[in-house]
Amino acid sequence: MEFLTNIAEACMPFLYFLRDIGNPVFDFFFELITHIGEETVFLVISIIFFWCVNKREGYFILLSGLFGTLINQWAKLACRVPRPWMIDKGFLPIGDSMTEATGYSFPSGHTQNVSTTFGAIAAYNRKRWVTVTAVVIIALVAFSRMYLGVHTPLDVGVSLLVGLVVILLMRPFFESDEKLNKALPYIAGTGVILSLGFMIFTLLMGGDETLDIHNYESALKNAGTLLGCTLGLVLVWLCDRRTNFKTDANWYSQVIKAAIGFGGVMLIKAGLSAPLTFLCFGNEIVARVIRYFLIVAFAGAVWPLTFGWFSTLKIGFMERFTEWVKNTFSKIFSKKKTDSEA
Repeated sequence: MEFLTNIAEACMPFLYFLRDIGNPVFDFFFELITHIGEETVFLVISIIFFWCVNKREGYFILLSGLFGTLINQWAKLACRVPRPWMIDKGFLPIGDSMTEATGYSFPSGHTQNVSTTFGAIAAYNRKRWVTVTAVVIIALVAFSRMYLGVHTPLDVGVSLLVGLVVILLMRPFFESDEKLNKALPYIAGTGVILSLGFMIFTLLMGGDETLDIHNYESALKNAGTLLGCTLGLVLVWLCDRRTNFKTDANWYSQVIKAAIGFGGVMLIKAGLSAPLTFLCFGNEIVARVIRYFLIVAFAGAVWPLTFGWFSTLKIGFMERFTEWVKNTFSKIFSKKKTDSEA
């Protein structure tokens, strides 16, 4: 939309201002911090909560992220706002950030990822220290996108607003297991309908000559990812109704569970890319739908079948080490308490 592009163009002096006050220390810091907004971080956090911390909270983080991403991708392809260096040919982002910034500029995908991920954690826990930590992380990642020169304040501001709205709309469904169980089939079904609609919308846009080919390819890949994830979510819901797995386990069992589980996720994500593309006769988008369906199916339906075993896993030397740590800290705190009373 032209008026959004005009607003983005009006934001360019602010990006130049950030460039003027920049320095190598800030460059390194914000190039590092911006990675928190990536898809991989979102997947790791949501899966860890789903497997090891609290299943309902894991659902909340995952679903908030998926719906936020759906809105983000619809807006990118519908509005087609160029990146800052396309608006101003004399402007260059910092470091390698330009090569990692795919798709149209509006709204910011990294900001959306971090706002829904950490926003969901804060909204679910409602503890002051959790909220403060989440807000700081969200603010730093959002600012990093502007500091690095890959997004304008318009892109970042709208993503923050979308993230807030998604969290507020989703939160009531996660107040209890009963509410979630009733709402989950409708939420999952809505996700499939929206992602399928986005896939159809993206395919129909393929013949538009005004569409930038690189941005279109990015949108098509994201459409495949979202459709695969939401279809996988339906399977997870169907399986969870029967198994109702629990996340409880001792700390070292949780570590082993997460490590092996993530190995399986990464094997599917990276290892099946080429074989599935071959089996799909070179159609990367169909292969992508299948691959992300398998990722979600494994993470939410297959791997949880092992959680009953992990909850009973006992390793002798780890049990003794745990007991030693507890006793040591107990003695330290007891001594401090005695000294303070004296």
